[in-house]
Amino acid sequence: MPFETTLPARPKILVITLRRLGDVLLTTPLIRSLRRARPDAIVDVLVFKGTAGILGGNPDISNVITMSERPTLAETLQLISRLTKRYDLAVSTQSGDRPTFYALVAGRMHAGITADATFSDRIKAHILHRGVQENERIHRVEQTLRLADAIGIPRVPELVCPAAASRAVADSLATRGLSVIAIRGPDEAEREYCDDVWRGIAPVHQVEWAEVTTLLKGARIYIGPDTSVTHLAAAAGCRTVALFGPTDPRLWGPWPVGGLPTPWDASGSIQNRGNVWLVQNPLPCMPCQLEGCERNIMSRSVCLDELSPEIVLRAIDQALA
Repeated sequence: MPFETTLPARPKILVITLRRLGDVLLTTPLIRSLRRARPDAIVDVLVFKGTAGILGGNPDISNVITMSERPTLAETLQLISRLTKRYDLAVSTQSGDRPTFYALVAGRMHAGITADATFSDRIKAHILHRGVQENERIHRVEQTLRLADAIGIPRVPELVCPAAASRAVADSLATRGLSVIAIRGPDEAEREYCDDVWRGIAPVHQVEWAEVTTLLKGARIYIGPDTSVTHLAAAAGCRTVALFGPTDPRLWGPWPVGGLPTPWDASGSIQNRGNVWLVQNPLPCMPCQLEGCERNIMSRSVCLDELSPEIVLRAIDQALA
């Protein structure tokens, strides 16, 4: 029976990679494989403090846990306390004693790279639920993807780079001769968030509903997620690019001016109905109708996190044409 099928719903998974920056980056295909196989999972990663930056903004990762390369006894005991049997699955991407030890401590089930060099290596291979023989003659990515095989999930051989801080869509709109206006609601937390996101790119305005309608009717194009303003933009006749994630567009897709003679499909990269272009990142789990991958309104949604600027810009160009 595939190892993955024994995991519960919404499993907690820990990937351990206590290596240098380049090695950490080369484990991202395994992390992506885990995320694609189990979009509902919490996927945490344990790395050294100096390497966490290479995982910045990675949409496949729920939390990055860091440790010192040379921790004190107190730090080690604190980390052990934090990890002990907190995960349904822990995966060590190395054959060393330390990463394997943390996998054994953290996971109710565990997998890892094994070697035959010493008696200790043979003991680790015996204790791990799934082991992959270390092979120094194959590429590091291939080595870690063999762990995906052992767990019983499909490989996704894609390196995931740190997320760029710039807002590519807004920057590209300027090259198309468009001025960008960002709008927000009255909530203070939303104000701080929007100010941080749009700083140096566009001014952020808080406007009342009547003013929103006036803006929309005068705009050449509107881009936004599945919110009330997006529905208002479609109703106002504005060319609307709607970014959808977990929500089922068959039920909640924007209603174009003149009606919807052809219903929205459940998923697709770009769909067009009238003055609305609906954009999705069509993962197999979509549309799940959940409030995020961790089933709460504050959690991430991989389908939105992985929605590329390129596909959004393609929809924008179709709308402007």
